[in-house]
Amino acid sequence: MKLNYASLHQPENWPGYHLPSFDPEAVARSTRQHPRWLHFGAGNIFRIFPAVLCQRLLEAGETDTGVICCESYDDEIITRCYRPYDNLSIAVTLCPDGSTEKEVVGSISESLTLLEDSDRVQQIFEAPSLQMVSFTITEKGYALRSPDGQLTPVVAADMQNGPEGCRHLMARLAAFCLARCHACGAPLALVSMDNCSHNGEKLQNAVLEIARAWHDNGKISAEELAYLEEKISFPWSMIDKITPRPNAEVEKRLLADGLEDISPFVTTKHTYTAAFVNAERPQYLVVEDKFPNGRPALEKAGVYMTDRETVNKTERMKVTTCLNPLHTAMSVYGCMLGYTLICDEMKDADIVALIKRLGYVEGLPVVVNPGILEPKAFIDEVVEQRLPNPFMPDAPQRIATDTSQKVGIRFGETIKSYIAGGRDLNTLVSIPLAIAGWLRYLLAVDDNLAPMEVSPDPLKDDLQAKLAGIEAGKPETYQGQLKAILCNEVIFGTDLTRTVLADKIEQYFVAELAGPGAVRKTLHEALH
Repeated sequence: MKLNYASLHQPENWPGYHLPSFDPEAVARSTRQHPRWLHFGAGNIFRIFPAVLCQRLLEAGETDTGVICCESYDDEIITRCYRPYDNLSIAVTLCPDGSTEKEVVGSISESLTLLEDSDRVQQIFEAPSLQMVSFTITEKGYALRSPDGQLTPVVAADMQNGPEGCRHLMARLAAFCLARCHACGAPLALVSMDNCSHNGEKLQNAVLEIARAWHDNGKISAEELAYLEEKISFPWSMIDKITPRPNAEVEKRLLADGLEDISPFVTTKHTYTAAFVNAERPQYLVVEDKFPNGRPALEKAGVYMTDRETVNKTERMKVTTCLNPLHTAMSVYGCMLGYTLICDEMKDADIVALIKRLGYVEGLPVVVNPGILEPKAFIDEVVEQRLPNPFMPDAPQRIATDTSQKVGIRFGETIKSYIAGGRDLNTLVSIPLAIAGWLRYLLAVDDNLAPMEVSPDPLKDDLQAKLAGIEAGKPETYQGQLKAILCNEVIFGTDLTRTVLADKIEQYFVAELAGPGAVRKTLHEALH
């Protein structure tokens, strides 16, 4: 059977699948006329989390419109993953007991690419009915500057040229909001759902920095700038749902069900995708309730709607202590130790010791308790249920992507909390181990001294250039090269060379250069 609207008219062909209880085609027609929710970033997390939230609201009769998605980076996702399947997806939940829950998601009513469908996107922005525009575009999607702190050439040109013909997504967004200002003047919420600290602030700062440059350059009026500053809200959020790349075992199960043409593929921009998405069951979305033009009843779908302070505390709890630091630490070591699955790493006593110490011993003493979720219970669920789930085919190679963009939050915030609280940085072991392990990982050589592919990272070339001359297996080739990286406050959130941690990181790093098995030996000896 094929995944399309026609096949849904034959529910007998879908035993074991939860099908939409509404008519996706009718919902799509209604959505095109009265769009309420637009989403940028058509990747896997969107299809198995925000889109499923919308499906829940449709099934509960809480809304009669779906979500429209627009891809601004990788058009192949739309042309190969959405449109051939009438914008339907299969969401596969991977339970710890090995069972799967399969659902056809029919809430995505329209799929667009910013490159080809810019006029339609503007039309949606101009609709008074539009209440929210959400984003899962990754943290680097909001960045206006290169690592040296300078505006990228595209952003600098956009600021000079004004809204007409701008190219960076943040500039396009400001321009679309200005089109809305002129068309209807209604307010709007722009909601980042990306897995990064202060995501709403990142989005707001990017949009308004561009808009203020336009105003300063005489490209927009004071009234237009005021609309963006006063009528557009930027709610903060915390999102959590581990969503691995599409898995071959899941594909086999779906093929055995009789599904056709669902094989995973990699786009030319290195996106791993398929007609199906697989993810764990646990999920958390906490959103600041700041929607000036109304909003879907997200709380009816299990979303925590709250104030900014609670969102911030929840996000800090997860990103700086209870999940993300553990993920990053185990991913770089997992890659070097030859692992390809997170669940297999959870059978490794040294890696488990690394992350347990990181979370319980080094993180919990400075954790922020948000009130709506309990930090220790959150780590317990991560360590005991989520990471060991053998049916969650998540890979350390996926998690190691863009690590340079993450270490400042995942480790740097805890370091700053220790400094601010007068705590002894010498007591930290897992954090300096994790940082040393990441830098050793960047040498692109595993613990057997065999070549190893390093996951994509915007700073990879720059960092590897700073590590030039260092050879794994030859500790004598280390001549202090780490200092040029460890002093980088943009990466780590603080200048580590001004702390005792720099020496500790260097010691671990040099120890991990000693020869085959040195990474394992260093990890084991530091933790036991």
